[in-house]
Amino acid sequence: MSTATAPAPVGILLAAGRGRRFDPTGAHNKLLQPLTGGIPVAVASARNLLSVVTRVIAVVRPADGGVADALRAIGCEVTVCADADSGMAASLSHAIRHSLPDAKAWLIALADMPHVQASTMRALCEAVAGGAAIAAPVNGARRGNPIAFGALHLSALLALSGDQGARGILKTNEVTEVQVDDSGIFQDIDTPSDLSGARL
Repeated sequence: MSTATAPAPVGILLAAGRGRRFDPTGAHNKLLQPLTGGIPVAVASARNLLSVVTRVIAVVRPADGGVADALRAIGCEVTVCADADSGMAASLSHAIRHSLPDAKAWLIALADMPHVQASTMRALCEAVAGGAAIAAPVNGARRGNPIAFGALHLSALLALSGDQGARGILKTNEVTEVQVDDSGIFQDIDTPSDLSGARL
């Protein structure tokens, strides 16, 4: 399969988590907190994804406090997963289902990982376009996010359940590892200190 004829992946932005480690009270949604430059976490993540793919589907939870509005405003398709609390897999399979029938490949990114470089995401898309069924970024010997999937794994993605996301698919199938010089593939916003000094 050549890069000229392969369908471009659809971006999937997982933005439906509660972020309990960031704020157990639920008063502050981490995805809406500003990074050092003032851009909300989820918006920064979405902008990175939109710079690489033409279609981004953001999956959010009901009553998300404004995440859906912020992502819709910058060009994301937004879909609400009513079962988001059952685990990441529910959100992921929901977004994949929403992408059909047009989507043939997917670049799955996390809304709390705004530091991934566009060049990394582009390299993953190219790997899938070149025939990889799964492509994952690797820095040194450590694998990170986001992950790209080809159509071969559509059925498995739709059948996901639980809180492990697509981890089981990665464990039981061949993964094309794409070496990148990008520490952002490991950096999520998990606690307030991860905002690099931004205040809640």
